Amino acid sequence: MSFCQGKDSWPELLGVSGKKAVKVIEKENPLVNAIIVPPTQTILPSDYRCDRVWVFVDDDGIVTRVPVIG
Repeated sequence: MSFCQGKDSWPELLGVSGKKAVKVIEKENPLVNAIIVPPTQTILPSDYRCDRVWVFVDDDGIVTRVPVIG
């Protein structure tokens, strides 16, 4: 359970394109910024933020993890 406002996870976006996922996430929760994370990026900030959603994608740009606020 999240203390952040609005929708906080998007399991239905697994397997879709990262660009489409970003649009859906930001439309369904305008309080967040969705950020695509390519497979080559290994270091990310570890702070928890209610205004951020990491969108992990594979080499083809397909979402590989459920996007969640954090």
